[in-house]
Amino acid sequence: MQRDTVGPASFASIEIWASSMRGFLKHLETERQSSPLTLKSYAEDLSTFETFLTESVSQARLANGPGIIDIKDLRRYGPWLSGVGLSARTIARKLASLRSFFRFLRRQGMIELNPAQALKNPKQPKRLPSPLGESQIIGFLDGIKPDSVIAVRDRTMLETLYGGGLRVSELVGLDLADLNFEEATLLVRGKGKRERICPVGRTAMDWISLWTSYRCPKALNEPALFLNWQGTRLTTRSVGRFLEQRLAQAGLSGAASPHTFRHSFATHLLDRGADLRSVQELLGHKSLATTQVYTHVSQQRLAQSYQISHPRA
Repeated sequence: MQRDTVGPASFASIEIWASSMRGFLKHLETERQSSPLTLKSYAEDLSTFETFLTESVSQARLANGPGIIDIKDLRRYGPWLSGVGLSARTIARKLASLRSFFRFLRRQGMIELNPAQALKNPKQPKRLPSPLGESQIIGFLDGIKPDSVIAVRDRTMLETLYGGGLRVSELVGLDLADLNFEEATLLVRGKGKRERICPVGRTAMDWISLWTSYRCPKALNEPALFLNWQGTRLTTRSVGRFLEQRLAQAGLSGAASPHTFRHSFATHLLDRGADLRSVQELLGHKSLATTQVYTHVSQQRLAQSYQISHPRA
């Protein structure tokens, strides 16, 4: 489809949409108290949709505002996203952002009907998590010797990731006040700001105790448990970078990521007989269906063990 001629009218048309999008992002920030990372993702998704509008919908129609868009327009959005090379997973996220945006417009009375409600996500390829084996995890952790402050911090974070099955965002969000040394538990804030008490085991708590003796915050009122070299809270990106370095040193480059420790935690619990509901609670999953993927991983590992070990296999 040819692009419409860009002129003063087209800029006025798209500004109507841009204003609506800014209002939506402000709503997420003030009313829903979304994190900066979430706001950034929504902004990027809406920017993509804005590009689609300028390329695929006439400027004359855009000038009439959001109410003019219908399901026929939006059904072209998925194939358009695919055409620019995005994966099915990324397309699904961008469509979810679009549904949220149009729900906001409907609640604000800016549209009468929500055309995005009928949008369907593209079929997702099934991808099972790839956990590390118990010996791989233990060997990797034991290979990080506490010969520097940074090494103590890194070992402590990885022991905590694996010991509690935490998301990286949950790890970097931990504060000193969240520690319970007596019970060997942490107060963890997961997705949707849902809180849970998470056992991490004595090994992780011993490392946390050691780390707190080295911890040197930039300011006395810095609450974060894990700090960067500047003495302030770490980011998820910085955790990913240091883990890549540690994995490369251990010869596991490309075989694992920060989330691999969470996958391994869940799989090892199920391998050792933990029930699915308990694992769901430990992981902080809202839905049991999210946790059930690990049963497939565990069964796969059991089948492999059978093939290797059984004399009649």
